[in-house]
Amino acid sequence: MHASRTQPGPSRKAGPTFRNSAHRSGAAEAFTRDANRYYTARPTYPDALGKLVGPGTVCDIGAGTGKFTQLLCDDSRSVFACDPSGGMTRVFHTVLPEVPVWRATAEATGLVDDAVDALTCAQTWHWVDVHAASAEADRVIRPGGRLVLCWNTLAVRHPWVLRLSRIMHSGDVQREGFYPEVASPWQLTDELRREWLHPIAVEGCFELMATRSYWLKANERTRAKMEANLAWYLYERLGFDPGDTIPLPYRTDAFVYELSLIHI
Repeated sequence: MHASRTQPGPSRKAGPTFRNSAHRSGAAEAFTRDANRYYTARPTYPDALGKLVGPGTVCDIGAGTGKFTQLLCDDSRSVFACDPSGGMTRVFHTVLPEVPVWRATAEATGLVDDAVDALTCAQTWHWVDVHAASAEADRVIRPGGRLVLCWNTLAVRHPWVLRLSRIMHSGDVQREGFYPEVASPWQLTDELRREWLHPIAVEGCFELMATRSYWLKANERTRAKMEANLAWYLYERLGFDPGDTIPLPYRTDAFVYELSLIHI
């Protein structure tokens, strides 16, 4: 983890791309169809991310089923959350019944001015309108507060993981060393990049594939082909047996933004 001396520009072709806002919304909507599976199949986040967020009042934007929100819940914080999906917020309620959650977006959170010390967006920012969401963050975050963005992505520097991601059609893989696009008045002040192992049952890889937007929008014939390809790769090519646990490499990238001195 280190502070950045200069403000890097956003990476190009670092992650998923969209033709227009309708394409972006349609792709995001696919994830709402099986929120329970999403919660079960997707990995959690490294504990070190909690230190990036800091104490105080925090709202987790695009919280989904609460994977990242769970990490935020301790005695140092008052935690709130929002997500545009009714399916996601219903699962969130069962996972974290003590955390207030409502349906809203990063561009229109429903918070009052200067409401929070930090906003967090985990696995979310690439779905938003960057300029509108950056302006909304400026409105609701108190002076001295921070905007924290983070992603889990398969560590595709390993050739076998790269092939796995292609079989799964994991379109949300972020390029190693990427920087997200964040609009004025926010400036990058810290970042964390870490690779770690997520133990997952072989059968869990099929569940993980079924949370990808490509799968969610595919017809039955395409899904059957994807399952056959994955079964061949896991059981024949890699030699795993049913019931085995795979140490699946992930990479976490997290970024802390604060208001620029010029804006203050």
